[in-house]
Amino acid sequence: MMLVLSATCIAILSVMALALARALKADTVYDRILGVNMFGTKTALFIALMGFLSGRPDFLDIAIVYALINFLGMIAVLRFFEYTAGDENQEQEK
Repeated sequence: MMLVLSATCIAILSVMALALARALKADTVYDRILGVNMFGTKTALFIALMGFLSGRPDFLDIAIVYALINFLGMIAVLRFFEYTAGDENQEQEK
């Protein structure tokens, strides 16, 4: 059982590395945002798994709060880029 959970931790860390690489090397802003969002989601999953492995259920609360902050942050960033992209499109039409 412990071997499976350790392999899961390694798999999550690998996916986090791939998400970070996508965020750093993406062509568009939206691809970078997607990479950062995926990294944050996997971080919350990793925190929850580490809490399970160490026998500390309070880590689950931390993981849920982190996921909520990640979600709200992504909404805020997407709203920001939605409004700034709208301003650029209006300037190009003139």
